[in-house]
Amino acid sequence: MSGKHYKGPEVSCCIKYFIFGFNVIFWFLGIAFLGIGLWAWNEKGVLSNISSITDLGGFDPVWLFVVVGGVMFILGFAGCIGALRENTFLLKFFSVFLGIIFFLELTAGVLAFVFKDWIKDQLYFFINNNIRAYRDDIDLQNLIDFTQEYWQCCGAFQADDWNLNIYFNCTDSNASRERCGVPFSCCTKDPAEDVINTQCGYDARQKPEVDQQIVIYTKGCVPQFEKWLQENLTIVAGIFIGIALLQIFGICLAQNLVSDIEAVRASW
Repeated sequence: MSGKHYKGPEVSCCIKYFIFGFNVIFWFLGIAFLGIGLWAWNEKGVLSNISSITDLGGFDPVWLFVVVGGVMFILGFAGCIGALRENTFLLKFFSVFLGIIFFLELTAGVLAFVFKDWIKDQLYFFINNNIRAYRDDIDLQNLIDFTQEYWQCCGAFQADDWNLNIYFNCTDSNASRERCGVPFSCCTKDPAEDVINTQCGYDARQKPEVDQQIVIYTKGCVPQFEKWLQENLTIVAGIFIGIALLQIFGICLAQNLVSDIEAVRASW
């Protein structure tokens, strides 16, 4: 009996377990994002009354966690099980889904460059729409406060954009103590202050413009975001290129693994 054995094509263990390990991280991150989103909704009572989702006046930041978490969970699951069980259907689903996301990102980047003025108008509309709903959702409120503090801005294009909110507008019929004011996140920060003065924006917009600049930020968040983007263009571009290369790398590995599996099965 001959000691020689026929050696056919084999599935690369390196590619198989690299894809598996890579997607395990995505899977757990997806679960974490979904968990945070569902926990936040539960705290706000949304899970006990699903119809309240449609009652939100502005953008709910929790949607980001739910959508991103869901996509990461699905991709991680398909990649993990597909690699571990050598399931070509799940691996193809993983690579196609990742390819669609890459294509959408590329399309969004091109459209954002071509229609940048339209994007600017939509951003202005988005911020003002959420200013109206500032007090309606605590997560939205925290998001707006973080944005205004981080970019040192107030409103979409100016502090007077806060007239859109029923608590901050300057109409005579407004009985709120916050009338003609702005949220504390619009206030210029004093480095000597350890405790945030949440009333620092009261009556701020009743002052002359010269005095306003001492108390609050008078530049809007849209122009401040544009300025930040121009100053950090290299970093932003590097992040997007890095994400794109990871996606291309993942697609290539998945396709190579599918080819190996199909070649092995064809040799049986």
